[in-house]
Amino acid sequence: MEAQLIAYTRGIDGKSPEKIIEIAARTSYKSFSKMGTDSEKRLIRHLIRLGHLSVLEHASATFRVRGISRACTHQLVRHRLASFTQESQRYVNEKEFDYVIPDAIRENKEAFALFRDEMRHIADIYAKFIDMGIRKEDARFVLPNATTSEVVISANFREWLHIIGLRVSNEAQWEIRELSILFWKGLYTVSPTVFHIDSFLGYRDYDFKKEIFEEYVDT
Repeated sequence: MEAQLIAYTRGIDGKSPEKIIEIAARTSYKSFSKMGTDSEKRLIRHLIRLGHLSVLEHASATFRVRGISRACTHQLVRHRLASFTQESQRYVNEKEFDYVIPDAIRENKEAFALFRDEMRHIADIYAKFIDMGIRKEDARFVLPNATTSEVVISANFREWLHIIGLRVSNEAQWEIRELSILFWKGLYTVSPTVFHIDSFLGYRDYDFKKEIFEEYVDT
């Protein structure tokens, strides 16, 4: 699994995404005289505490994601305020498709053998379909949810906070939780105020998120 941060909001003069957010917020109150070194950090923390999150929509980030299952992408694309471009099984030949193996299956010797055999069987059927002249868009119907996929996702910072808040949870499915931790880590490097653990103080699973943040994000 890989989540590569490939773009994020920056001003034409090199201003950080957090400075862009500050400019947007201060436009509302015409309080530009209060801008200074690190003033964006104090303002953003204040706005998040108040729940005034609309100004976070002026900054965005884009990730290229590889090595996740189609089962995971089906969950990911439910975040409708984000934008997605996904690898197309209509056009990409999947004769040599890769797949994700859940740990629960990998750690069970009998289950792992069954799973691996089934993936080989599916690959053989898919290849036979292609050799028979069946279009890729139809041959793909035999492919499993485990098939890996690639997707580019863009979202504004408010939506990224929502995704992390929902998916970095002990109640989330393991694969999308691991992916969202990678999102969080990448976003924290470019916007440490917006994506600080303190932004999730109101969540009932805050303690779980804090453990994740300290172990994987703030490193």
